[in-house]
Amino acid sequence: MLSVLSKDLVAASATPLVLGILAGGDSYGYAIIRDIRDRSRGTLEWTEGMLYPVLHRLEAQGLVVARWEGEEGERRRKYYRITDEGRAALAALLAQWRAVDEAVEAIAGGKRDVRT
Repeated sequence: MLSVLSKDLVAASATPLVLGILAGGDSYGYAIIRDIRDRSRGTLEWTEGMLYPVLHRLEAQGLVVARWEGEEGERRRKYYRITDEGRAALAALLAQWRAVDEAVEAIAGGKRDVRT
């Protein structure tokens, strides 16, 4: 397990990670943070300060929508849901991520051609 990932890599992966979590169903902040940690087997440790700017940006872009839930006297939670536009963006981002991953592997892994 890596001890620290570069800020650039974390930033580049933020949108597909959050959209990927939400593609599995509606969720709220703490649960998204927990899912990212658990599904990355502890490699990614996000904080609220990392997550909420991403969620707000995705909401402003129309890739997610939010709603408040909670009964009277209970703690209310803001749930996020991926939109159709968000699903399309996720598919495009995953294709881009795979292309970059293949290029990095081809170059750093010693292959001569990305297409092989």
